Amino acid sequence: MDTPFRYFQRQEKIYPKRVWGTFRKVKWAVMALAFAVYYLTPFLRWDRGPHAPDQAVLIDMAGHRLYFFGIEIWPQEVYYLVGILILAAVGLFFLTSLLGRVWCGYLCFQTIWTDLFVWVERIVQGDRAARKKLDDGPWTLQKIRKKALTHAIWLVIGLFTGGAWVLYFNDAPTLVENILHLDVPTDVLAWILALTLSTYVMAGLAREQVCIYMCPYSRFQSAMFDKDTLIIGYDENRGEPRGKYKKSDVPTSCVDCTLCVQVCPMGIDIRDGLQYECIACGLCIDACNTVMDKLHEPRGLIRYDTQHNILARAEGRPENPHILRPRTFWYIGILSLVCAVMVYSLLHRSTLELHALHDRNPLFVLLSDGTLRNGYQIKILNKTHEDRAYALRLDGLPGASLRLEGVGALSPDHLPVFADSVGQFRLFVTAPKPQQGRQNFTFTLTETASGATDTLDSVFLSEK
Repeated sequence: MDTPFRYFQRQEKIYPKRVWGTFRKVKWAVMALAFAVYYLTPFLRWDRGPHAPDQAVLIDMAGHRLYFFGIEIWPQEVYYLVGILILAAVGLFFLTSLLGRVWCGYLCFQTIWTDLFVWVERIVQGDRAARKKLDDGPWTLQKIRKKALTHAIWLVIGLFTGGAWVLYFNDAPTLVENILHLDVPTDVLAWILALTLSTYVMAGLAREQVCIYMCPYSRFQSAMFDKDTLIIGYDENRGEPRGKYKKSDVPTSCVDCTLCVQVCPMGIDIRDGLQYECIACGLCIDACNTVMDKLHEPRGLIRYDTQHNILARAEGRPENPHILRPRTFWYIGILSLVCAVMVYSLLHRSTLELHALHDRNPLFVLLSDGTLRNGYQIKILNKTHEDRAYALRLDGLPGASLRLEGVGALSPDHLPVFADSVGQFRLFVTAPKPQQGRQNFTFTLTETASGATDTLDSVFLSEK
């Protein structure tokens, strides 16, 4: 029976071979640092006072806050998150224009966790040849044991990954204690299980397919490349023609050992030129340098290089790398501008904010003495970690008076707001009828203790 599936080739599994060298050491060091930051950051403490959480990095969904050491972001300050996203995007573009896809090769979450999963697979099942032999062989008790152990360790790693992630949204020591006592909220447990499964699938089963088919970065990276971008290149002038090594051969030619292909986590042959699957991890460089060392030949047949340098060597011209180029200055300028704006905003951010919403129905009320009354919903944001009292007045509306809805000791001159919270008040403004039908005025809020102020323009409405 003819089916459309016969036109598609089955995805071949990649078995990366173990290699050791400079770039492999760098990858292990980066991985260790990344895991230390990811798993230990939720346990860092930061004293913010008696009315605030002391977790250094916390996304407090219940309290609608984002804490990052000494920085506290409220929902009204979402523009800080926009600034962070802009910095991340432009920073990635800048890094790519200079060093190619080093983010993918060393810092991407998919790469780091996949490296760890491949290492576990190698420890349990053996190196490349042993893993291939195990997969090609029949199902035996030994194969079942090794496969089961591998997948069990992957699931444990995924469980720790999901467990660490939810710590960023809860007090870490408290949640860990609850987990140990099997007292986990349903929503937290659901997130842990979902992230466990996604880590297991992405790093254990999908691996390079995530980079090739799911991640858009590999598709549009060429827009950020130019001939002075650092890439992994194969020196064709030195390496061709390929052939088995003999003493009579050209000493610097490629011996066609294919070790660079065997160690590649993406399964590509870098000797075919730059390909979008390449994540610039440098493992092929380590493999090739190892072979060159054994043959007592100079290193660098495969290396980080630029297209300009490769072309210059092929034509016998001196190499002339251009690190700083017009596009790099543009990236540096954008990064500097956004950083300056965010730092200035953080240094000059106010500890209080005033918001006022005019009543829509009715817009105004005509009182028996001929004056008009407008209603407003007042919100006062106390961004400090101590209880505060505020005084509210208005300017620009002659003959106006303020009154709070309800009875009690509260008055516009004494509006208490709890620490790190929002105070809401119902306010009435009474004034003579404006001649223009509407009158602009200004609310001025003053903190009685420190004298800090915030102003807000509003409008007093009447019939035309």
